[in-house]
Amino acid sequence: MSRRQSAPRLEFEAAAIYEYPEHLRPWLEALPKQPGVYFFHGESDAMPLYIGKSVNIRSRVLSHLRTPDEAAMLRQSRRITWTQTAGELGALLLEARLIKEQQPLFNKRLRRNRQLCSLQLTDGKPQVVYAREVDFSHAPDLYGLFANRRAALQTLQTLADEQKLCYGLLGLEPLSRGRACFRSALRRCAGACCGKESVEAHQQRLTDGLAALRVVCWPWAGAIALKESSETMTHYHIIHNWLWLGAVDSLSDAGALLRAPAGFDQDGYKILCKPLLAGRYEIIDLSAQAAS
Repeated sequence: MSRRQSAPRLEFEAAAIYEYPEHLRPWLEALPKQPGVYFFHGESDAMPLYIGKSVNIRSRVLSHLRTPDEAAMLRQSRRITWTQTAGELGALLLEARLIKEQQPLFNKRLRRNRQLCSLQLTDGKPQVVYAREVDFSHAPDLYGLFANRRAALQTLQTLADEQKLCYGLLGLEPLSRGRACFRSALRRCAGACCGKESVEAHQQRLTDGLAALRVVCWPWAGAIALKESSETMTHYHIIHNWLWLGAVDSLSDAGALLRAPAGFDQDGYKILCKPLLAGRYEIIDLSAQAAS
């Protein structure tokens, strides 16, 4: 059977086995309409089946119960719990941490990537560097966060194809001094390898093309607290080197979190970079407070 035929069949099978999970009704009444993280639990008290987040826990959980594609998870679920947060940012951060820590059966697995790497411009030439060897929260001229070396080089190759950059000058293939590369003859390279264009022009297109992938260095001298508030609660998110250390109700409680090591965290960077730099939240520089 072709793929085109198999997709509808899978949808039909999911719909055929779906029954509204009446056994979960006792857990619905108390669900809040506020932001937070929710948990579908099975027989195990320790390991949830699924962890999710929403700006409206009640609405999101109810949508799960009406989704035939989730019939298998709903049949195994025995109860629903939740943790309320002060806002969407806290929900995103807590969900990402808990999924990595608990690895629920029905979540996409999030693991600490030991091969996390980036492209770094050194003397104008891109090199693949690894987070285990370079401090990504402070290293300059980093572009992109990649799961492995192959993904990093594939991105560089795609950029070279789009901008007619020279594979040889980028280190993607060998280049004989004074000779044009093979792609130059095919007009896929603008010719910086053989003098048809200046190396400076080639370099400018490279840096312009990489600009959207730039990894922002941690802008503070040390840890910060980000204030997030709702009508019912206020949390201070303690963050250092793009790593979320946790949330506290009062800044006086931040000391215990600050004792934890704070290496670069890919998930924290992706969640926090834009909100922090956009100025949408009140930021308290904890290193400045400690010094005063």
